[in-house]
Amino acid sequence: MRTKEQYIEGLRKKRRNIYVDGRKIDRDDEMQMATINTIGLTFDYAAKPEYQDLCTATSHLTGERINRFCHIHHSKEDLHKKQDMTRLLCQVAGGCIQRCMGADGANALYAVTYEADKQNNGATQYHKNFKKWVERFQREDLVGCCAQTDVKGDRMKRPGQQKDPDMYVHVVEKRSDGIVVRGSKVHNSEASVADEILVVPTRALQPEEKEWAVAFAIPGDWEGVKQVVTIHNLRDRQYFKRGFAPGATDSYTIFDNAFIPWERVFLCGEAVHGGVLALLFALFHRHSYSGCKPALGDLMLGTVALAADYNGIGKAHHVRDKLAEIIRVSELGYAAGFTASELGKPEVYIPGLGFKPYGPGSYIPHSIYCNVGRNLTGEAVFREAEILCDVSGGIPATFPYEGDFMNPETKDLLYKYITRNPNVHPEDAAQLWRYVGDLLCSATGGIHNFGAYHGGGSPIMEAIAITSQYDIETRKKLVKLLAGIKDRPVNPEDPGQKK
Repeated sequence: MRTKEQYIEGLRKKRRNIYVDGRKIDRDDEMQMATINTIGLTFDYAAKPEYQDLCTATSHLTGERINRFCHIHHSKEDLHKKQDMTRLLCQVAGGCIQRCMGADGANALYAVTYEADKQNNGATQYHKNFKKWVERFQREDLVGCCAQTDVKGDRMKRPGQQKDPDMYVHVVEKRSDGIVVRGSKVHNSEASVADEILVVPTRALQPEEKEWAVAFAIPGDWEGVKQVVTIHNLRDRQYFKRGFAPGATDSYTIFDNAFIPWERVFLCGEAVHGGVLALLFALFHRHSYSGCKPALGDLMLGTVALAADYNGIGKAHHVRDKLAEIIRVSELGYAAGFTASELGKPEVYIPGLGFKPYGPGSYIPHSIYCNVGRNLTGEAVFREAEILCDVSGGIPATFPYEGDFMNPETKDLLYKYITRNPNVHPEDAAQLWRYVGDLLCSATGGIHNFGAYHGGGSPIMEAIAITSQYDIETRKKLVKLLAGIKDRPVNPEDPGQKK
């Protein structure tokens, strides 16, 4: 396994294809260091003896000890540990740990490539090639990300109906040695600091939409690929530093007639499996959310509780009720993810057929509970921000600049007038209000709320998945039995049944 320093050294060797605000930058540019430091925690904690069981695993391919972010799940225990590792590391980072997408994409592809080869009766070698990729992914302890979301163009039209076919990444040419692809993936988190980018479809596809049923993996600096990056760093502090300053990036990953050799292609034209892959990646990622969102809930709970204490209202009944609300949502989200792990099997839900075996034996979390947990916690994001705003009051929005706390003419006066609870040192109170300001009053704080709400699929997508997969008809039959409803045939000629 690698160290954080080795990870950074690998980034330094990559070709420059990253654009930020009109200029090209190196991957280890200072603007990206907060994100790199965040991902660096995944290497640091894997090296700590006390976290070996949680943050590392044994490869089913090589028998070697590997970082759990490179692991293919083969038991419900693997799923449980992935969820708990994610919660731990997100607590430490103070937000998203950034590395789960590569693991989620790899687990989805591991099952789909197997099934696609089986359908093709040996005419393709997707699974064999993908296993080779996974071996290197694990051996070199690479950071992966997953590029799924397409631009989508006119959202009322399917990929094959778009005026410009590039609105969804698609194959424009097949060669004897590979394929050529064009299009752009957007909201591609951490692609600018990833070693490898996994590309998967974004939606279900019809049989005639084969050119959009494509999946592959490339290094982040691949020829024919440009990344236009937005960087989400907290406002810089000169004097009063945070304990840890997390960062994040998102890319428009643009494929400009990029050539992909066949050994890196894991799906090409299998429309049905392209749709399954889109759903499976989302499913694994929503399961990861059952670790990260409870962690964000832990942090929000602590922030609201401190804000109440520092304002001298910690024992107020309305504060207790708000804390209970945050706890309920966080732990129900975690419980849904735990149940999804416990009920995990090598199965997927197929509409009309229910759960059916899928893949070579790797474990897939239970779909209903993944979606329930993600839906519940996603819809709570802005409500929790509202709670923090309510309990904090207006002080974070108008808090004085750092320099005014350094100026001898204003320093003592400011510490006097920001004091609300005499039992809390004013310098500690000042640090909390700066922290709350980062969460609620900064551009980055707003971006993080959008990510927590939409990441892994907007709540409406989970609602669709829940209602389309849940057995509602059986529940209707239960009620009919209790109510004494006989499902009597309707006779239109009966005057009592006429409108």
